[in-house]
Amino acid sequence: MSLADELLADLEEAGDEGEDGLYPEEEEGDSDGERSQGRMVGALEDIPEEMEVDYSKAESVASIAKLRNSKQFSDIMEKISEYIGKQRKNSDVSGPVEADPEYRLIVAANNLTVEIDNELNIIHKFTRDKYSKRFPELESLVPDSLDYIRTVKELGNNLEKCKNNETLQQILTNATIMVVSVTASTTQGSLLTEDELKQLEEACDMALELNQSKHGIYEYVESRMSFIAPNLSIIVGASTAAKIMGIAGGLTNLSKMPACNLMLLGAQRRTLSGFSSTSLLPHTGFIYHCDVVQSLPPDLRRKAARLVAAKCTLASRVDSFHESSDGKVGYDLKEEIERKFDKWQEPPPVKQVKPLPAPLDGQRKKRGGRRYRKMKERLGLTEIRKHANRMTFAEIEDDAYQEDLGFSLGQLGKSGSGRVRQAQVNEATKARISKSLQRTLQKQSMTYGGKSTVRDRSSGTSSSVAFTPLQGLEIVNPQAAEKKVAEANQKYFSNMAEFLKVKKE
Repeated sequence: MSLADELLADLEEAGDEGEDGLYPEEEEGDSDGERSQGRMVGALEDIPEEMEVDYSKAESVASIAKLRNSKQFSDIMEKISEYIGKQRKNSDVSGPVEADPEYRLIVAANNLTVEIDNELNIIHKFTRDKYSKRFPELESLVPDSLDYIRTVKELGNNLEKCKNNETLQQILTNATIMVVSVTASTTQGSLLTEDELKQLEEACDMALELNQSKHGIYEYVESRMSFIAPNLSIIVGASTAAKIMGIAGGLTNLSKMPACNLMLLGAQRRTLSGFSSTSLLPHTGFIYHCDVVQSLPPDLRRKAARLVAAKCTLASRVDSFHESSDGKVGYDLKEEIERKFDKWQEPPPVKQVKPLPAPLDGQRKKRGGRRYRKMKERLGLTEIRKHANRMTFAEIEDDAYQEDLGFSLGQLGKSGSGRVRQAQVNEATKARISKSLQRTLQKQSMTYGGKSTVRDRSSGTSSSVAFTPLQGLEIVNPQAAEKKVAEANQKYFSNMAEFLKVKKE
């Protein structure tokens, strides 16, 4: 045997093992709850067209839909009618809840609702196959099974009833009625016989009766939800709790379900065939449409549905073990949900304009002493640099270099300080003299005769007598002219002179 033959043989053996091992037959020991859950999954999933059964050759709907005439259906409905008028409390139960007959009835009623949904799907297929002879386009225009059955019952053989029909307006929207009426005027279907019309009418009546029975079961289970699942009823309400427990197939199956699947219970799958799908929300079930979630803004509802589904899973597990019969866990979970809802809806905090923080740089350390003085002398400006930086007032500077314009040597090599008024400094003490002291010194420096060495006073030999050729002896002041010039200089050109404010007359 070659290598290729061995490989083909191994593949065939693996295929035989996969066919036998991957899809084992259902064991006989499965419980009723698991069977009902399997039926529920089968009802929710889409069945491929090639696997659907053709009911067009069936003689009557009773031959394929046998639930309504079964003994199980009649017994459950009779017991519900007996218990529906009685009020019960948790204190009335003695022993385990599973042993209570009404609890068994509620579980059976939940399982029956799943079987009713499957039966309605079968009747819808029977009606569709029969009525496609008369109006084949109606299936794509009205996708909902119950709406389709009600429309078939209302129209029958006469498609002209689409126009101005009040009963049909209660079933379908105005846009759908308009499209149905236009399509009915151009359809290629043929008229049905009396027997076919009778079979369709019987199927429609059976479907509507089963749907009414299902709603009756929901009402009964809803009235008993405080007895079965008190914590779950507190969170989402008795109506929504009854619906999700009914479609899950009982409280036990609901407690085994993860939160992501619990949120999808009751999801509607519709193909609108050209209509707008804005009003349809995918992945939304009974929990999304309950009052707790719908009370929030639309942008928070999906997030809220996930939160509520998670808390419902916890509550259903508490109820399945019959703990917290007074609903304390349910109240705690609901309070937590409402607290998170309030947190989500809080407005964002207002941004406050904060001033700049104080700089972290502290004050520099001030040093003193001989070392610091020496450093300042070493790094400070020298006298040469000071004179180079100083400019003479009202004098054009000469450039020091031909290459660098505007660079001069300042006061270096020049006499004078370059200031307009230089402060008077006593050469002996190197101290500045105040203005009042300067005036006193100037007055003392004025002489009217010869000078002496004693405190700059007039000498005793100086005389004011002068000989003139005309008058002879004449007393004059020989230094009068010098005094006049000195007084003028002191008034206008003295270092102490100031600008005068002249008043105009």
